Amino acid sequence: MTGAAGGAAGARLPARRRTSARELLDGVLDRGSFVSWDTAPGAGAVPDTYRSELAAAAERSGTDESILTGEGRVNGRRVAVAVSEFGFLGGSIGLAAAHRLVALFDRATAEGLPVLASPASGGTRMQEGTPAFVSMIGISAAVRRHRLAGLPYLVYLRHPTTGGVMASWGSQGHITVAEPGALLGFLGPRVYETIYGRPFPAGVQVAENLQANGLIDAVVPADELAAVVDRALRILSPASPEDDDAATPAASAPQAGLADPGQLLPSGPERVWDAISATRDPRRPSVRHLLKYGASDVMPLSGTGQGERDPRMFLALARLGGHACVVVGQDRGPERAEPLGPAFLREARRGMRLSEQLSIPLVTVIDTEGAALSREAEEGGLAGEIARSITELIGLRTPTVSVLLGQGTGGGALALLPADRTIAAENAWLSPLPPEGASAIVYRDTEHAAELAAEQHVDSASLRAAGIVDVVVPEPDSASARPREFSRAMARAVSTALREVSALPVASLLTGRERKYAAVSLPAASAGR
Repeated sequence: MTGAAGGAAGARLPARRRTSARELLDGVLDRGSFVSWDTAPGAGAVPDTYRSELAAAAERSGTDESILTGEGRVNGRRVAVAVSEFGFLGGSIGLAAAHRLVALFDRATAEGLPVLASPASGGTRMQEGTPAFVSMIGISAAVRRHRLAGLPYLVYLRHPTTGGVMASWGSQGHITVAEPGALLGFLGPRVYETIYGRPFPAGVQVAENLQANGLIDAVVPADELAAVVDRALRILSPASPEDDDAATPAASAPQAGLADPGQLLPSGPERVWDAISATRDPRRPSVRHLLKYGASDVMPLSGTGQGERDPRMFLALARLGGHACVVVGQDRGPERAEPLGPAFLREARRGMRLSEQLSIPLVTVIDTEGAALSREAEEGGLAGEIARSITELIGLRTPTVSVLLGQGTGGGALALLPADRTIAAENAWLSPLPPEGASAIVYRDTEHAAELAAEQHVDSASLRAAGIVDVVVPEPDSASARPREFSRAMARAVSTALREVSALPVASLLTGRERKYAAVSLPAASAGR
């Protein structure tokens, strides 16, 4: 976990030009807006040889330490910044640099500022040994205090970032992006080769591989970082009435596209089967359409941050009706047709944690044929992941809205259902099994699927009557034929729900969720079917 002075944990680094700390600050912050928060570092009682190394490093790099901290503006928004200077002893972190980082996070917390950090470091400083090594704990504690205040922490990993830096403040961002081709990892390749007598496998510790494996959200060139930071801060900025009005189209009545329960179509077998068939149309709008046409801004994220990524997951920060929110969606499409597995729900739970840490609502979008039925899913703990997802949603200390967009089969759907408000498209449905599967269990054939679907109260009208769904958005025309209109109507309903639940205290939300699901009942009309 330690890094040699002037090198990245002993890494054999490819020859390349590195972006300096001052170049990065100039590139990402508004011109002339940077204000340093640094005070002169004290070397303390150190050997003369090390004191000479510090002086030489300062002369070579043009900085007085391996970390520069301060504040600036990105498109006019204040942000605290901490940037590594690799030219100063390989960006290694000694006690003086650690104290700067702790002071940066604590001041940002006190002033309510987001933090943008950009490490480029081999780890902790060899010359200071164990005290420098242990200073990573103090930095992590300061990051935690900042996160507990509900403030955004954005990380831009630069080449190279390894050792204790990667294993502490480099891996704790709410959003983490990296420089193309950057060497990123825990153990430096040269250390590995020295210990094991063979080279470290090629292509593992590079930014693109980390993104593919769900460890970081994106790979972004330095000249595009300002736009990424601006988008994140814009999405996460507080809601205002003007934002709400601008983002919710005035489009006519019904303002939020809501259906009167008495006007919903009868839910006999033929009608229910028509609805199920409509949701299986491959052209039916997905969560991506909902946000494309209904959100004012979207920033996709990727993976669990812990080495897993499911292609069926759509995880993003978004702005709906002026409200910042985390969106967790089941992404349908031919290339994502496989059932969801345990990694999907672990990624969904990252979204739940983000909403709680950032103190913004969570929107879950349900559209799934069901969870995976496989050895891998069983050994990966699918049942436990469903249980944990349900439990976290019931106790989540932020407002929540769930959206039944289309298909809602089995535990994969149930895992994202609990919410303060649940909105359903008129043709959406929710069932313990696919109707054909229920028919196979009861009748040993699939011929009774439509009949059983109606009897099991899977349709939106029955779900509303049972107290499971709060709002039904009508589909007077085919959603597949008119994806823009359908998506905007759904987005207006979500926006209205977000405005309602965001006005309620957390204690009221938690109590209301428990009461809601305790009061679920059979629809009164079921006896007549």
